[in-house]
Amino acid sequence: MESPTAKPRYGRWCVIVAAILWSTSGFFAKAPWFEDWPIATRGIQLAFWRALFATLVALPFVRRVRWSWKLAPMAVTFLLMNIAYLNAMTRTTAANAIWLQNTAPFWVFLIGVFVFHEPLHKRDAVRLCLAGIGVGLILLFELGGNSPEGTLLGLASGLTYAGVVLALRRLRDFDAAFLIAFNHAVTAVALLPLVIWFGVQPKGIQWPALAGFGMLQMGIPYVLFAFSLKSITSHEASGLTLLEPILVPVWVFLAWHTHSNYQSPKWWTLVGGAFILAGLVVRYFGANDNCSDE
Repeated sequence: MESPTAKPRYGRWCVIVAAILWSTSGFFAKAPWFEDWPIATRGIQLAFWRALFATLVALPFVRRVRWSWKLAPMAVTFLLMNIAYLNAMTRTTAANAIWLQNTAPFWVFLIGVFVFHEPLHKRDAVRLCLAGIGVGLILLFELGGNSPEGTLLGLASGLTYAGVVLALRRLRDFDAAFLIAFNHAVTAVALLPLVIWFGVQPKGIQWPALAGFGMLQMGIPYVLFAFSLKSITSHEASGLTLLEPILVPVWVFLAWHTHSNYQSPKWWTLVGGAFILAGLVVRYFGANDNCSDE
């Protein structure tokens, strides 16, 4: 009898739930609770504390520890992704940061299909074309705007995110919780010296906020995502995560739109996001459990 974890439907629902939890990143990163942290170092500080608490929530789920040299490139890529994304989040709008990170499906698709020979569905080409139009529109305006650093960091986070997805797919025979705990632990250890050097410690409401950031927004969804890669391909999983950038600006708006430092998404971000969403709908509307295996 087939295990539930091996069914594509189970894997897709794991990604959907993970994407919803991931989408709270802007809520935490854009919170006024951290405004007393210097903007130049805030991204690294948030990355450290998020990784620390994510490690704590992932450790109880670990069932089997297994070592391999392949863990090293995965952990380094994961570290770079965290640094790039949270620095992008603090330097540009939440919508721009998350949409740019979601250039990852392009890299995942190209490497997954042409290097690792993963199965391809004909709707993937349409999805990637629409997503390419959307991302290209955002880049066209943002690279010449007021936050080129944030834009480039967002692109870097997309490339490294793709590396993380592919690494998790390659290591899908490993215990999922162990991979997630290992990645976050390496990130926390690597960033600890910098955080000590910065000399800024959390206080008051920052403590529960950072705990929620690490556990709810990072630890639990990454465990779910790693489980999903046991039953669906990496490019399908990364495509489903495009639900995340749709929701990120929604949570930021609902929580912080009355705050003086709130930055609303520009029209090109909204239009670009609509193209990316259209690609997602085209790919999955009416799809059955076997669509990714054709």
